[in-house]
Amino acid sequence: MSECIEAFTDGACKGNPGPGGWGVLLRSGDVEQELCGGEPATTNNRMELMAVIVALESLTQPTQMRITTDSQYVKRGVGEWMPRWKRNGWLTAERKPVKNRDLWERLDAALSGHEIRWQWVKGHAGHVENERADRLANQGIAAGGRR
Repeated sequence: MSECIEAFTDGACKGNPGPGGWGVLLRSGDVEQELCGGEPATTNNRMELMAVIVALESLTQPTQMRITTDSQYVKRGVGEWMPRWKRNGWLTAERKPVKNRDLWERLDAALSGHEIRWQWVKGHAGHVENERADRLANQGIAAGGRR
């Protein structure tokens, strides 16, 4: 398994739903890469998920990665809810279809083969890398969904 890569992810939406964007700052040692993109009509939760998905899908081999997010939806979804949803055929505890199932399944596939540590940070609280990811997500909105 290759060295530890850090990923700082964020999603943003102007209106919810509305135009949305995702941003990713990847760091391996002293090397950094910024990624962003968006969609013309989406939700904040979908953009938070897309940021993590893109970070993971950018990996070319099994990797140790620390993912820092300000999204409790993503962090709790992966750590608490997703195993139960999968056992229940992607239904919630209330037996309703899981929202954003397409992205949760894509994230589940993207996680395979990697060793992931999750870190949650409070959004818009001065965390330098989270603020960079937020700016990237807003660039994704401004780009009108183009990568």
